[in-house]
Amino acid sequence: MSDVKRTSKRAQKAQETRRRILKAALELFVQDGYGATNLQDIADRAGVAVQTIYFVFGNKRTLLKELVDVTIAGDDEPVATMDRPWYVDALAAGTAQDMLRAYVTGTTSVLERVAPIGKVLDGACASDPEVAALWPHDVDPRYVVQQGAAKALVGKPDARAEISAEEATDLLYGLLSPELYLLFVHERGWSRERWERWVYQTLRSQLCSD
Repeated sequence: MSDVKRTSKRAQKAQETRRRILKAALELFVQDGYGATNLQDIADRAGVAVQTIYFVFGNKRTLLKELVDVTIAGDDEPVATMDRPWYVDALAAGTAQDMLRAYVTGTTSVLERVAPIGKVLDGACASDPEVAALWPHDVDPRYVVQQGAAKALVGKPDARAEISAEEATDLLYGLLSPELYLLFVHERGWSRERWERWVYQTLRSQLCSD
């Protein structure tokens, strides 16, 4: 076997191990909470030695950080949300209505993944101040993403002329929030389809001309 193939196999195995650990961490953090879950629990669930987790992630805080980042993205590829095909394609739509339809669908997929880990993160930040320090406080990445979408939307021909990019950002940021998604879907039992239809219609009435 060539050195290239050996390296490729090792890299593939390392990636699979990383994904198995992240999957186990997500399941246990959601099930038992961040504080009650220790790395040995995660190692047992993932079928690895606890030293492997320390080697790959360093500690429980950085494991959580990686888990949140991967959950938001949907994979472990180093591609920012604003460079993802679903985001780029939505913003490229010819009309505000078409953009909103695609954007709401793409964002809802993100919210489905993020909602369970959101509660875990809130609890972790409350119990461990060092967890909160892992994310920048000078800028909200979610706001930046919504701001990029809002700027694209207000330039579409059927966008409401009186709506500024700032106001559109606020509407997207508020209505497409994990908190609101959790309220309607998890607490009130709405289906994804009902949520998606409602949030699209609400945003369309606020941001698009008749």
